[in-house]
Amino acid sequence: MRLFRIFAALALLAAPAPVLAADDDAAAEAMQEYMEFSEYLAGIILPHQITEDIFKNVVFIDVRKASEFQAETIPGAVNIEWREVFARGDEIPEDKKVILFCNTGVLSAQAAFALRVAGRKNVLYLQRGLPGWKQSAPYKP
Repeated sequence: MRLFRIFAALALLAAPAPVLAADDDAAAEAMQEYMEFSEYLAGIILPHQITEDIFKNVVFIDVRKASEFQAETIPGAVNIEWREVFARGDEIPEDKKVILFCNTGVLSAQAAFALRVAGRKNVLYLQRGLPGWKQSAPYKP
């Protein structure tokens, strides 16, 4: 077993390093710029920040699977699965705040990051997702 671990470690060391996008790649540049110039908490909203006023003035987008959305969601939310945010971008308002959410915040964070890098500054993701909203949002209709 020890010999196997040694060979595995040597194989990892000998493997070529993963190749990142070239410096001139527009997507890589956009991501780098976003990461360098965004504030630390840019794009995030916490469940305890969702007051009645905020709730009534945002669009909630549930980025989970349709079956999860049908089982339970935030009232009034629209379902756009996280991998479809670009394909269905015309359904995401640009004139008001948009809050993406999922079960944990992981998928919605990825979708929000992609949209924000693409220039959608009005998009936030709900940290801790639907369970966090149910547990600690001060306003729940």
